[in-house]
Amino acid sequence: MKEAGLSRAAIEAAWPVWWSDDLSESPSARAELRFALARKLGLAPKPLLGERVEFVWRDSAKFKNLSIQNSTQQDILSSFGVSIGRLLLRATPIGRGFDGLSAEAIRGSIIRSTAGYVDLRALLSTSWAVGVPVIQLKVFPLTTKSMHAMVIESGGRHAIILGRDASYPAPVAFTLAHEIGHIVGGHLKGASALVDLEDPALASSYDADESEADAFALSVLTGTPTLTITTELQNYNAPTLARAVLNAAPLYGIEPGTFALCVAYRQKNWAVAMSALKFIYAEAKPVWKEVNGIADSYIDWDALGDEAEDYLRKLMYLEDV
Repeated sequence: MKEAGLSRAAIEAAWPVWWSDDLSESPSARAELRFALARKLGLAPKPLLGERVEFVWRDSAKFKNLSIQNSTQQDILSSFGVSIGRLLLRATPIGRGFDGLSAEAIRGSIIRSTAGYVDLRALLSTSWAVGVPVIQLKVFPLTTKSMHAMVIESGGRHAIILGRDASYPAPVAFTLAHEIGHIVGGHLKGASALVDLEDPALASSYDADESEADAFALSVLTGTPTLTITTELQNYNAPTLARAVLNAAPLYGIEPGTFALCVAYRQKNWAVAMSALKFIYAEAKPVWKEVNGIADSYIDWDALGDEAEDYLRKLMYLEDV
């Protein structure tokens, strides 16, 4: 499997706890090992019995901002992601989903029940409430490549897997809102997964789906897809920007960190905006711990067998949350 391109970390996470070297002489135990690995990693079990690796959901995903030209790596990402998404959906009660919900409806519902703006925690809670699970992946299937985020579809339901972590919640909130935009926009169009390989906020090229998902994300987070921002100063530093957005955020109903990123997006001033986050939030901390901590409270662990639960917990690093 490593020769096929799967990372050691992914294989070790999928390795069943019941296996021991004493079982290596048992044909039935070896067969069960292969089937267990196939279920978790998105592999076809029969070829694996013959020492070949085939991916169940190969050629079934849509890739955005494609930086991976190797088709095998694409197959690994899509099959690994779909297998995790289906596992998550097994442990998530069926909800209404995001289909048919506008950005305005989602934002309005959150604004009425929170402190007056849309932030990451509110988006996560809303996703889980409508039956769309969201986790931050901590074990990746490729050794050198990872995706930014992906949406998985199975049986008309959706799951969202976040890839790259951040030290502050605002960038992750935009990514999550963007992925929800893909769901609402129907962008999977029969695909089993849609994979954003790059940060959509920093992508060098756009197609219609990406532009629509960006507009949706901005509408959810700010109330408009075309937020107009003007600054009194031509040049400003991070502390100045932080003070400005902290003062203006309540007036506009926009979370301060998101406001700073909007300034960066409109004025192409990413370095100052990212530095401003250090002055906006009390401290830097791994956002994945909040994402997966919330997921842990929503996942119906009893709906999974012990082996599947152990695997999912390893992928989410829940022992470190």
